[in-house]
Amino acid sequence: MIPDIFTSPAPVKDDLITTTSITQDQTVDVCLSFLSGEKHDHSNAHGIPHLDRERHIRFLHKQLGKLPAPFVGADASRPWFLYWCLNALRLLGEDVSSYRESLIETARSMQNDTGGFGGGNGQMSHLATTYAIVLAMALVGGDDVYEVVDRRALWKWLCTLKHPAGGFQMAVGGEVDIRGAYCAAVIISLLNIPLDLTPDSPAWSPEHPTLFTKLPDYVQRCQTFEGGISAHPDAEAHGAYAFCALGCLAILDSPDRIFPRYLVVPRLISWLSSRQYAPEGGFSGRTNKLVDGCYSHWVGGCWPLIEAALGPRGGGGCVPVPPEEDQPDRKRKLPRHGQSLYSREGLIRYIMCCCQDQSKRGGLRDKPGRPSDAYHTCYVLSGLSSAQHKWELVSNSPPPEIAAAEGVNIVQQQPDLPAAAAATATATAAASWSVSPYLDEVQIFDEEDCIVPLHPVYAVPVECVADIKSYFERKQGF
Repeated sequence: MIPDIFTSPAPVKDDLITTTSITQDQTVDVCLSFLSGEKHDHSNAHGIPHLDRERHIRFLHKQLGKLPAPFVGADASRPWFLYWCLNALRLLGEDVSSYRESLIETARSMQNDTGGFGGGNGQMSHLATTYAIVLAMALVGGDDVYEVVDRRALWKWLCTLKHPAGGFQMAVGGEVDIRGAYCAAVIISLLNIPLDLTPDSPAWSPEHPTLFTKLPDYVQRCQTFEGGISAHPDAEAHGAYAFCALGCLAILDSPDRIFPRYLVVPRLISWLSSRQYAPEGGFSGRTNKLVDGCYSHWVGGCWPLIEAALGPRGGGGCVPVPPEEDQPDRKRKLPRHGQSLYSREGLIRYIMCCCQDQSKRGGLRDKPGRPSDAYHTCYVLSGLSSAQHKWELVSNSPPPEIAAAEGVNIVQQQPDLPAAAAATATATAAASWSVSPYLDEVQIFDEEDCIVPLHPVYAVPVECVADIKSYFERKQGF
């Protein structure tokens, strides 16, 4: 039985006809034919087709091989292809250890003596490609893989990217935006990178700031009047930047504490809610844009973080704010934990009905009519994992990264270590998480279509995060 909301156009429409509204209507018409079951040979009792797991797996393995000549234009994205494909394979339950040796060879060729990883051999280091290659390493695992990283050079490079206003440049001389905040926080926390700044860092001062100093303040300035998060202050809100902002803050401290402190959470919830459309069920990335499968993660992945912050331990998300911050919206009491804040059913229907490439090619896609690719396969599956599982905060440990960033001495100096190596990021996230299948509503997908839980902050399977953190936690100095 398919609910009416997913089988007919929205009952209320704006009378104003624009290019945007015409394209939206066309997208709805195409999606309805898939959501209603017309395009599927086999569906379950809820009108949901099976996840074509084996076909998607074959597609991903092929993407990790030799690619056609036109892909030369994406040469600088090679680390991303590794992450997208390996992550999607892990989510589908595949063993990717066979790629370990080739990943080691590839990663070594991308690493620069000055620190960080470029998109390929001889290319300048960039936070996005460094983030992608570090996550790819976590996905294949193994001490020999982790040892490829030159942590000392990486630390020095990160110090050169740190901006005095709190954020990070994406590359030396590059733009400062919210991607840099998230990518840097992930890299620092996974690899246990020292927090101290080198004296030649643009952000260094006699007050001895750290890599995390003013970082949450920078994230705060990126929230827009709509409630969403922009790439940098005074820009347009975008779904991917919302995830980057929340992921960054969740690394710095537990979401139930840090979200209400730095963000107007009710306004953010309103903006995120507005990104989910009916009848499609999927998410858009910006106001007045079409649904796109990749936002199953970029927007859908925000909800586990928000819901966890509002859960039983979060106390409804109401945290006192300093008097000088006279913003009533920030203090507003939020709903306590209950049913999901978004339509998991809607997202699952969009993914399973509209995003699977039903041709021999396999893989997942933006929407019907678009070809599948590695990027969408990764992020559509990430969104599916998020919708299938429930995440909760289970510990309330002190926030060591925030303490260090604010000048609190959280690690005693050890005489046999450099000063910078003593003040390291914690080896575990500020919050500990528990995951379980989401059972608060009727399960509309078959049990065989359940996929692996994805860590809500690091966007790789949980065991991958635990393994790489455990390894670098044991590191003493460089």
